[in-house]
Amino acid sequence: MADKKIIAVVGATGAQGGGLVQAILDDPDGPFRVRALTRDPHGEKGKQLASRGAEVVRADLDDPGSLRPAFRGAHGAFCVTNYWEHFSPEKELSQATNLAEAAKAEGLKHVVWSTLEDTRRWVPLDDDRMPTLMGAYKVPHFDAKGEADLAFASRGVPTTFLLTSFYWDNLIHFGMGPKPGPDGKLAFTLPMGDKKLPGIAAGDIGRCAYGIFMRGSAYAGKTVGIAGAHLTGAKMAASLEKALGREVVYNAVTPEVYRGFGFPGADDLGNMFQFKHDFEREFCGARKLDESRALYPALQNFDTWLAANKARIPLE
Repeated sequence: MADKKIIAVVGATGAQGGGLVQAILDDPDGPFRVRALTRDPHGEKGKQLASRGAEVVRADLDDPGSLRPAFRGAHGAFCVTNYWEHFSPEKELSQATNLAEAAKAEGLKHVVWSTLEDTRRWVPLDDDRMPTLMGAYKVPHFDAKGEADLAFASRGVPTTFLLTSFYWDNLIHFGMGPKPGPDGKLAFTLPMGDKKLPGIAAGDIGRCAYGIFMRGSAYAGKTVGIAGAHLTGAKMAASLEKALGREVVYNAVTPEVYRGFGFPGADDLGNMFQFKHDFEREFCGARKLDESRALYPALQNFDTWLAANKARIPLE
């Protein structure tokens, strides 16, 4: 173990980081050992990781003083932030900057930064195709991550910028699964029209990150986009119908309608789906399926993900 390189994994008990932790632990003959970073090392998830042989260390993205020791002696780090914990793009940018500064200070050789596009490059703030949110963003949870790319690049941190995709797990945890309508049919609501939505199993993001770490410094400075499939809403509804054994209809609402649904973040997500719809060629083109599968050959497609997870999708 002493000669193995340490990969420090931010969000080790979450979806993306957890996938990377599992990938490293599942490859005991590989070149890496894992340092799992979490705010609560003594919590149940932290204890479970420790029992499997992970080094579990406290780290808080809002506390720069906790990050340098967490990165110390590591070869690389997987860095991710969770906008949906706080709904603050400014906080997310601050957290990413803290990570970049710690990575630079500790001399990490390879960082994988889980990021997304800054949509303002395509839709400027004065463009009225979609509303400006919080006074400074079009898609806040995208734009802050995209803006944070510069925090790593400007400090010269050897970074792979990993563009992620829509989590199919959102159908379980985010209330985006099909819901029964007045006629009893299940309706799958998505403001994507007939455009394709790149999607992925959240845990597979970390497993693709493992593939990037395995390829080494050749991937530093590169932007890599990953997805398990590019699917229209109609195709997703058809797969859901087959997996669930119940009729599922695709309810293709407009982004305007979606923004008006009123749940926290509805306006952000409505703009997000509109961006993916309006820039389908660029967004899908940045997430190549063959490259994703080369990084993780067992990458799930939507049907295989559904086969394993259909019972977990709430339908009420």
